[in-house]
Amino acid sequence: MKDWNVWHPEQRERQVVKNLSMNVRAGEVVGIAGLMGSGRTELAMSVFGRSYGRDISGQVLMHGKPADVSTVDRAIDAGLAYVTEDRKTLGLILEETIRRNTSLANLKGVSQRGVIDDARETEVAEKYRKSLRIRTPTVFQKVMNLSGGNQQKVVLGKWLFTDPELLILDEPTRGIDVGAKYEIYNIINDLSAAGKAVIMISSEMPELLGMCDRIYVMNEGSFVGELTRAEASQEAIMSLIVRE
Repeated sequence: MKDWNVWHPEQRERQVVKNLSMNVRAGEVVGIAGLMGSGRTELAMSVFGRSYGRDISGQVLMHGKPADVSTVDRAIDAGLAYVTEDRKTLGLILEETIRRNTSLANLKGVSQRGVIDDARETEVAEKYRKSLRIRTPTVFQKVMNLSGGNQQKVVLGKWLFTDPELLILDEPTRGIDVGAKYEIYNIINDLSAAGKAVIMISSEMPELLGMCDRIYVMNEGSFVGELTRAEASQEAIMSLIVRE
């Protein structure tokens, strides 16, 4: 990503992302640290199909070539996926089943001539139920009846079914228990080992320090530093955030 700028959708004088550039390599987990309101989610959503902001400028490159991320559909086609921090409102249709939620972002993958193949949809949902260890007796269970950790796994399964090259995870373990967190961490490690690129936004410092190969530090819409795994510590991150 090069020279990325985003303005607030309603407050016309407010720039929320200021001339940011960053890179993520295949097989790498890159963190974005920062305080609430620093612009991390706004950055992620603006890159993913311009689903936030206005007057967006800058360039997204995949394998060195410009990628069209001007709409969500085009961002998905370019190999991007975004796991929102608000799974209940933006990530899932709670009244629907695990099966239906799993296929939502890639209906082409379960359809023939525009008609959903129920057997194929069930097969896909079962695949992710098993591989992500979603604790439920059946994929016909409504998502609203699952625990927070299992709901988050359904969101992950939905986006993994699009076969992304870059997965943006926004607060991926918010509101889930310790056991489910550990399982999410294992999933992220498996994704990076398989060559996926991962951007991880988190407000939990130990999570970033334990999971990330590099960490960008963000404050008031700008990157104020970049730390390698060896350089990163809670003190180093906080000193960058509060530095004048």
